[in-house]
Amino acid sequence: MNAPAEEQSNIQRDVMEYDVAIVGGGPAGLSCAIRLKQLQPGLNVCLLEKAAAVGAHALSGAVIEPGPLDALAPEWRESPPGICVPAVRDEFRLLTSRGGMRLPLPRQLHNRGNFIVSLGLLTPWLAQKAESLGVDVFPGFAAAAPLLTPDGAVAGVQLGDMGLGKDGRPGPHFMPGAEVRARTTIVAEGARGSLAKQLIARFGLDARSCPQTYGLGMKELWQLPAGRVRPGLIQHTLGWPLDPRTYGGSFIYHLDGNRVYVGFVVGLDYEDPRLTPFEAFQQFKHHPEIAPLLEGGEILAAGARTIAAGGWQSIPRLEMPGAMLIGDTGGGVNVPKIKGVHQAIRSGMLAAQHLAETGGPAGFDARWRTSPGGRELRAVRNFKPGFKRGLWLGMVNAGLETLAGGRTPWTLANRTPDHARLKRLGDYESPDRGWVERTLPPRDRLASVFFASTSHDESQPAHLKVLDPGICIDRCAREFGNPCQRFCPANVYEMVDDGSGGKRLQVNAANCVHCKACDIKDPYEIINWTPPEGGSGPNYQSL
Repeated sequence: MNAPAEEQSNIQRDVMEYDVAIVGGGPAGLSCAIRLKQLQPGLNVCLLEKAAAVGAHALSGAVIEPGPLDALAPEWRESPPGICVPAVRDEFRLLTSRGGMRLPLPRQLHNRGNFIVSLGLLTPWLAQKAESLGVDVFPGFAAAAPLLTPDGAVAGVQLGDMGLGKDGRPGPHFMPGAEVRARTTIVAEGARGSLAKQLIARFGLDARSCPQTYGLGMKELWQLPAGRVRPGLIQHTLGWPLDPRTYGGSFIYHLDGNRVYVGFVVGLDYEDPRLTPFEAFQQFKHHPEIAPLLEGGEILAAGARTIAAGGWQSIPRLEMPGAMLIGDTGGGVNVPKIKGVHQAIRSGMLAAQHLAETGGPAGFDARWRTSPGGRELRAVRNFKPGFKRGLWLGMVNAGLETLAGGRTPWTLANRTPDHARLKRLGDYESPDRGWVERTLPPRDRLASVFFASTSHDESQPAHLKVLDPGICIDRCAREFGNPCQRFCPANVYEMVDDGSGGKRLQVNAANCVHCKACDIKDPYEIINWTPPEGGSGPNYQSL
């Protein structure tokens, strides 16, 4: 059993053997690990997480439906995560540049009975639960490539060239480049996982699905002056600062302790080559209805992450010989609800039950699609594609789909991947967005990176692989104006003077917050996001 890149190599690697290896310490992977041990206590299970600690790379809104979590570990209510606020009231507004109007609340956005939580604090609680059941949880280890048997089945993963233990030093469990072999490998990396990307291509798992489409979500935790926050209030908006042709919206979740989560999502299917999603988020905070809430406050933490938003049509086949895809890796987010955590937990639990009953991946794809989680996605399959023709037609379509309860006899297809939606400079007239001069923090993207607490060893090889930098210097500059300088929320990509009167691409890999927007939106598909040294990256445990 050898990794694809090592098929001819005689290098001897450290090897660990497990019944089940789970890649990813988010809600899907952890739920799967817990349920496996609940069902089969004697099973030998490990979970690999690329962050230095479980939860450090976990980023979501996050308002959760508690039903699946109650079914998995009902005792969570007795010791909830440090940020856990019951939802009390919902608001939904359409913003213009100077004001806004209240919209009827879609039934998908009714949140009574739900909770605003920090996913970065919930997942460590789940990790402790998993460890108490006997799961080997290894933070600081990134899966770099799949291992394959001679007949082509997945047989585990090869780890990256470096791993860090819980104390931040090289981990004691594996040597660099070790192999973790398993009868079944479960991939739970979240949206645009690097291992999943390899497996989807190798096994053609997306051959019968629409291209996945994504959103770039940016989020900040604010500390505000006393008296402004209404704990449990959940606010969402559409409209400004985006134009009607660009999908996206905001959220403000009111917490306890005079704190709020403020976030913004921009669909990465946008067409405008001049759009900067990070700037759209900052402009939203300066809207006349939003700025009074935030003025005088301070940012405590910030981050960004992509969301798999394609829904039912974009779900790849979730099984292959020796492995399964679960959670947001397979695209489980319910976009109209703006929720995915409950779906991830459902997916992980179902994968565990399927393995316990059948012993292998075969049949899991069909089982997920007919499960409550799959049926939930099918019922809302036409909401997000309806916005491809703009905000107004999208809202009309959403109203129709809501009235029909998902029973319309058609399925709207997404035929164009996000990178191919970007228009060339000469083919697109960017609108006047009415953006204003900013006064609220952060002052720029580098300041936002500081609030993400991201850390990469400057001497490690760059994990962002630009396959042909020459395209950036000439063709991309002429056709698109180097949009990597705009779609990246962390100022990773810069075109700088080359000292000879020209330009060169500078990749500031240490800034990377692991959102993976570059891997998705680059119009030439020449940026390949790969895992950096284990333990590197942001720290999102309060987000």
